[in-house]
Amino acid sequence: MQTSFRYTFLVIIFLLYPSFSGENSNVTEILSSNEINKPINQRIFNETSEFEYTKYIDRQVTRFMERSALNGVSIAVVKDEKLVFNRSYGYANVELGIETSPEHLFRIASVSKLITAIAVMKLVDDGLLSLNDPVFGKDGFFNDEKYLKIRDEKLLSIEVLHLLNHTSGWTQRYGDPMFNSLTIAKKVGDEAPATIDSYLKFVTSRRLYYKPGTMYGYSNMAYVFLGEIIKKASGMSYENYIRYQILFPNGIYDMHLGKNFYADKLPNEVRYYEQEGSMEVKAYNGNSIYLPKSYGGNDIELLGAAGGWVVSASEMAKLMTLVDGFEDTPDILTKESIENMTGGLGNPLGWRETVRGYWTRTGSFAGTAAVVQRRPDGTQWVFLSNTSNWKGPGFSNDIKRLMRKLQSRVKYWPDQDLF
Repeated sequence: MQTSFRYTFLVIIFLLYPSFSGENSNVTEILSSNEINKPINQRIFNETSEFEYTKYIDRQVTRFMERSALNGVSIAVVKDEKLVFNRSYGYANVELGIETSPEHLFRIASVSKLITAIAVMKLVDDGLLSLNDPVFGKDGFFNDEKYLKIRDEKLLSIEVLHLLNHTSGWTQRYGDPMFNSLTIAKKVGDEAPATIDSYLKFVTSRRLYYKPGTMYGYSNMAYVFLGEIIKKASGMSYENYIRYQILFPNGIYDMHLGKNFYADKLPNEVRYYEQEGSMEVKAYNGNSIYLPKSYGGNDIELLGAAGGWVVSASEMAKLMTLVDGFEDTPDILTKESIENMTGGLGNPLGWRETVRGYWTRTGSFAGTAAVVQRRPDGTQWVFLSNTSNWKGPGFSNDIKRLMRKLQSRVKYWPDQDLF
């Protein structure tokens, strides 16, 4: 009853939402047709991935979870652009005794950057954006009067490409600004919680560490700004552009931007768990209370385009097939854009690394571990967990080793397509 109501309501919203009458009429047509399906993740059960090697995979994943103290995991495997395996393990909510299933949604942390990069490249393909567009200054995207009082002239040379490939001139030498929002708000004289406006005032009042385009410096803040640029270039909110122009037209209906607090989580979203011994921190909104980082300590909603998406393993896998460069099915981006994303312009865009046909994106923060990979043999996989690890970003190497082992031992995958 709950699921049926949710998707009936979804269709009504799309039919009534005024901004869809013109530029998004194709989406309305899709959603109002008789061919509407449930989201992929709501059509799959663990039993649909039973085959000769399932017990072996179950043993290996279960042992890995025990060693790594993971509560819940969901894995999807694509072969030749078909979803051949999607199985979940452990608990989505330990306290309530809810076992993890393929239906469950997980935060994906920095894997969100891949989604943001896809959106940017689609805008480029559609002629609504250029990678060389300036970000700041009177001709830039952030050209409000209050952002034109720029302390460091180098800021004027930041282009969209520099945000995408982490060469914008910012560093994490004194910590990641996106995980220190209380400090940022205080520095610019704003009341907590910090907003996009707070961060724009912060960067325009500070000096860059190096000339844009000359050095690599990983930046969550750069991708948060890209979310605002997508909004300005498309005329839609960041989330709406991605959902209505990329996800829905391709049958992906259950991906969302996440919320900060447990009480606001989606009905089929997992509960998040931090590694044993984790300490609480001050609430992101300035309240004088201490909270777990995963539920109010970090501002997931502010991260948005840099780390705020909540997805299922199956629908994340579906999105990957739309930009994988394989010729079995057409991609949603031009060949040139996919080549640029995978290193054609130097550093990868959205992907974390692209080496010898292995395209990988990792994501990690409190309560979350996520890795996705496209392999040159036509195989792609998604690994999501609702538990973080003391190794932090380094835990992704353990996940990749597990998945390499599974792929080397599994001689074939089921002859099915769960998409």
